[in-house]
Amino acid sequence: MTQKADIGVVGLAVMGANLALNLADMGNRVAVYNRTDSVTEEFLAGEAGEKGVTAAYSIEELVGLLEAPRVVLLMVKAGKPVDFLISQLSDFLEDGDVIIDGGNSLYQDTERRRRIVEDRGLLYLGMGISGGEEGARHGPSLMPGGSPAAWERVEVMLKGIAARAPDGSPCVAWIGEGGAGHFVKMVHNGIEYGDMQVIAEAYDLMRRGLGMGAAEIGEAFSGWNEGRLRSYLIEITASILSETDDGTPLVDLILDAAGQKGTGKWTVMSSMDLAQPTTLVGEAVYARIVSSVPERRARAARIFDRPIGSLDVATEAIEQALYASKIISYAQGFGLMRAASDEFGWDLDLGTIASIWRAGCIIRADFLEDITAAYRANAELPEMFENDFFASALNDAEIAWRRVVASAVEVGVPVPAYSSALAYFDSVRSERLPANLIQAQRDLFGAHTFERVDRPRGEFFHHEWDKS
Repeated sequence: MTQKADIGVVGLAVMGANLALNLADMGNRVAVYNRTDSVTEEFLAGEAGEKGVTAAYSIEELVGLLEAPRVVLLMVKAGKPVDFLISQLSDFLEDGDVIIDGGNSLYQDTERRRRIVEDRGLLYLGMGISGGEEGARHGPSLMPGGSPAAWERVEVMLKGIAARAPDGSPCVAWIGEGGAGHFVKMVHNGIEYGDMQVIAEAYDLMRRGLGMGAAEIGEAFSGWNEGRLRSYLIEITASILSETDDGTPLVDLILDAAGQKGTGKWTVMSSMDLAQPTTLVGEAVYARIVSSVPERRARAARIFDRPIGSLDVATEAIEQALYASKIISYAQGFGLMRAASDEFGWDLDLGTIASIWRAGCIIRADFLEDITAAYRANAELPEMFENDFFASALNDAEIAWRRVVASAVEVGVPVPAYSSALAYFDSVRSERLPANLIQAQRDLFGAHTFERVDRPRGEFFHHEWDKS
């Protein structure tokens, strides 16, 4: 009699198919199901067939192929498809079986689904997965959250397929209960938006501001990838800039209209709900929106002339502006996770989160070693940039950072990420901000009251203003 499978994978698009192969590589018996039979057959006709992966052609058949207590990994589009599959699976699964949602689900949906699933006697994990096609196949970063008993059931399996950090540790860890795993993945993606934007701004500054060619800019990024900016995104940027199409840099032939799937927007919306600014991610999201309508930009370009002149900074200054802005972006992202942890009682370990991002995921970078060290030295660090290493880096970069932003403004090259990060840096270290005037305005037109600097916090006052 054929042995039953250790895990079932539902959904055989790029991520699901590669995770199934990864699981099989690590010695797991894998069963798969896809709603389109031809996709399943094509998958089994390739490498999967050689690895002994078993196919099912219905949800009921898939469940029947699994060893109890059963584990089912859903790799389908976030939203209604997940709810539909949970409903289907619940008809056939039994108490103690585990459902894992490996898609990019909104964390509130994961909270809701966990309650529904557990009410039926099942266990639920909402697991963020990062690394793209290559990561899924050879080792992603995994961020599971939800039912602790479900984590205990699949911990060994997930550690087996995860990427390995430079110190050999697996890039997976228990994140927390409820929607914690998907929240952390959402913030990861928001930070990813920010990373891509600060890189794009450096490219634009060198291309339009300094008049450098794509290959020359690629060489600059290659050099940066040998230093403190060493990362997957910097590495692929250098590679992209070296590609040509019939002698023309391929990047010059790509329409400058960026797409997005929503996780960056979710990050910004969540930051507003939790009163924790993620200004750089916000600018990255808006920059994609502005880029997405090139016709509108073309009309404006015909109306308004750009300032004339070249950027008055060197590439070394641009590298410093990029690095300083990156510090601010990560500080905001980690601040958002701390705020969520306090609000929802998740007890997030920020040092561990940084550590599982060191390999496998899209934002993997040497930089994350420094963040891991900062939070392991002080798990209660109020702000990431208060750590001596990052505070020193911001101080060292400040002059060049300001010069880059000022020069970019003068020549009309937009740097929304660099400038918003600098504005946040200046705001957060200002002992006095003009919010006192805003409070006065609010009190005058709406009697919203205000606090006073000469009285204890928490005492509120209203003034009878002269409204004439």
